[in-house]
Amino acid sequence: MSLPIRNTRTGYGWAAILFHWVVAVLFISQFGLGLAMTRIASQRAAFELIQLHKSLGFLLLALVLLRMGWRLGNPPPELPHSVAPLERRVAPLVHFALYALQLAVPLTGWALVSVSVLAIPSVPFDLFVMPNLPLAMSEPAERFWSVTHGWLAYAGMALVALHMAAALRHHFWLRDAVLARILGVRSRRCDGNGAE
Repeated sequence: MSLPIRNTRTGYGWAAILFHWVVAVLFISQFGLGLAMTRIASQRAAFELIQLHKSLGFLLLALVLLRMGWRLGNPPPELPHSVAPLERRVAPLVHFALYALQLAVPLTGWALVSVSVLAIPSVPFDLFVMPNLPLAMSEPAERFWSVTHGWLAYAGMALVALHMAAALRHHFWLRDAVLARILGVRSRRCDGNGAE
């Protein structure tokens, strides 16, 4: 039986699953690309990587906004009985923080290129010129947004690692359907209250 587009009481729909994995791959890839472009010796290659990083950053921002809109109209499935009361309270906070960082990292990147004294235009995927945010260009502002962007990216990766560790704990230790649901896999791990 194929997955529905919308979430149900017991599982994620394919739209939420697709949003989750595309955003996850982009967010993690952007971190690696950000590290690579600041460490590469060739200025030409670094410039190309920076332009790709900016393009993917704008794409990530658009997808996160779409994902948040979709989430507002599609509540997530109920949690299985195996999820402890404390985890039930913490999980929504972690998800909120993940969404906040997925927005904040590309937004601070946009702020960084907007205030840069180099004034290099952002042209996502060579399709159009992305206007800068209405911020004054200056070297102190550029340093501020650069540091902020970097620290938020590291915080995002730390939270992603925590999120992944929790998902693996559910799958291999608690043996419930939490991870299976976001993989779009029907699981036999049933507990009669929202788990699959």
